[in-house]
Amino acid sequence: MQDGFIKVAAGTPEIRVADCAYNAQACLSLLHQAAAEGVKVLCLPELCLTGYTCGDLFLQDALLQGAEDALRSLLEGSKDLDLLAVVGVPVRYNQKLFNCAAVFCRGALLGLVPKIHLPNYTEFYEGRWFTSGRELRGTDFCIPFAGQESVEFSAGLLFRCVNEPLLTIGVEICEDLWVADPPSTRLAQGGATLLLNPSASDETVCKDAYRRTLLEATSGRLVCGYVYADAGWGESSTDLIYAGRSLIAENGTILAERRFATGLTITEIDLQKLAHERQRMTTYPADAPDLYPNYFELECTETRLTRPIAPNPFVPADHGDRAARCREILTLAALGLKKRLAHTRAKTAVVGLSGGLDSTLALLITARAMELLGRPQSDILAVTMPCFGTTQRTKSNAQVLAEETGASFREIDIGPAVKLHFQDIGQAMEDLSVTFENGQARERTQVLMDLANKTGGLVIGTGDLSELALGWATYNGDHMSMYAVNAGIPKTLVRHLVAYVADEQRGSAPRLSAVLEDILATPVSPELLPPKEGEIAQKTEDLVGPYELHDFFLYYAVRWGFRPRKVFRLAEYALGEKYDRATRLRWLQNFYRRFFAQQFKRSCLPDGPKVGSVTLSPRGDWRMPSDAAATLWLEEVERLTI
Repeated sequence: MQDGFIKVAAGTPEIRVADCAYNAQACLSLLHQAAAEGVKVLCLPELCLTGYTCGDLFLQDALLQGAEDALRSLLEGSKDLDLLAVVGVPVRYNQKLFNCAAVFCRGALLGLVPKIHLPNYTEFYEGRWFTSGRELRGTDFCIPFAGQESVEFSAGLLFRCVNEPLLTIGVEICEDLWVADPPSTRLAQGGATLLLNPSASDETVCKDAYRRTLLEATSGRLVCGYVYADAGWGESSTDLIYAGRSLIAENGTILAERRFATGLTITEIDLQKLAHERQRMTTYPADAPDLYPNYFELECTETRLTRPIAPNPFVPADHGDRAARCREILTLAALGLKKRLAHTRAKTAVVGLSGGLDSTLALLITARAMELLGRPQSDILAVTMPCFGTTQRTKSNAQVLAEETGASFREIDIGPAVKLHFQDIGQAMEDLSVTFENGQARERTQVLMDLANKTGGLVIGTGDLSELALGWATYNGDHMSMYAVNAGIPKTLVRHLVAYVADEQRGSAPRLSAVLEDILATPVSPELLPPKEGEIAQKTEDLVGPYELHDFFLYYAVRWGFRPRKVFRLAEYALGEKYDRATRLRWLQNFYRRFFAQQFKRSCLPDGPKVGSVTLSPRGDWRMPSDAAATLWLEEVERLTI
């Protein structure tokens, strides 16, 4: 289970109601298929050794003995398979019948977990046949079953993998999930990172949407993996329909799902990710004293990944609501600026407009803030400051953008002022060093700050989250502002948001849409070095690396705390077809080197709104010493090159 990934599956076998031997073979077939696919944990449906829809046949001794014999044959047939499995079976104890999940591994029956909440309303009649397992708690509840002399029988069992400490499994059954206080809450408090739910939930109109939402919410609330395996083909259709609904969720996200089908639904749960999130959340409880651990062992192997891993983790996934998500992000940033403008009674919002992506987004957010305040767009002062590296393309785009948004516009050529400054410090014009570049950036910031003073306004920062991560900003230059609206927005998302506005305005403001499209097509550049034949000579991604890679590294290194080896492995899976190994290694090394070296710039950032799951604000999510050593991280990256 390298890097914390474990392959899990929900399985729905084709069964026959009351044909226990047939059902055992159907389950065994899925076990063998799962093992061949590298699955380590498999959940099968509720009462699937008998069929959930047996009705009053559950009162027949023949059926109950047949179910126990079926489980015995399943244990015998799976003793050479390296996986843990859960299967539903009725269990008779002390003249009462319990709806149970049998948990087994390599032929050993580890425990029997009884269902606690028995539905007895509308189409459900479980209370007619079964008894709740609520009182069955404690290690003294052991019974002989399925050929084993002593099997733990309790509603408070946890199953812990002795050679993978992050893997602890808890089980609840169908209705247990749907109640106000589900057993999964206590199981997760006791350390369960993976919850299994053998279920037999019939299908009715609109029920599935709620079920899906319930799985997302439960896995997110409990910070766990959740495998839900539903009954399907073969259950009785006398009154109800069973659709074989399989769902696998992780921390609020559905990773894999199937419906109206039998067979296996397979994906991987990231146990390291879950452990990191629980460790980070200081309010996450870690105490459930009335739970009882049982132990099992699995062979540790590298897990081949099949789960979805987005190449652009900061960009909203397209679930049909992408436009709404973009509007929400823009609105959140605008609300932050609205509050700051109102609180300071600023007469203007001063934006340095370069014709590039970041300043474009800052202007668009500022325009929305003014709209929310009910103020005219002319209260925005958009300032373009051409100098030695400015091209006609970006200069023209800046002017058109200001005109189309209704902002007041000024053009100030800073070339003469920079040349005078260079004379003062003895900087030769032909010396295209970092001083040549940063001198221009600091002059621009000085102009903006003084214009803000002159107009009673605030300077709106344009630098984005990706630039802050890499330190790709001039200290006390574009690094500084009075409110940094882009500070929580990474470069890949900046591009996406500008593209969204371009699409949104295509019908009503075609000229604005067109200039936004051209800005999107312009190479990312600080434009601090002289152009070559009128074209941009300095391309940021040639110097620091592709932002697509850096944003990917940033998300997994900061949000989830993954070590470089795992970050690299995920990048290979998500972006390997686009960037070769040498390219990914080169820029991963550059990312860690710059991230550690440039913390001093982040330690004194201006205020700015958090809009997503990652921010590097020194007052918020990220507090790091400026002189921390990168040795551990860089050494691990170096080992990846061997």
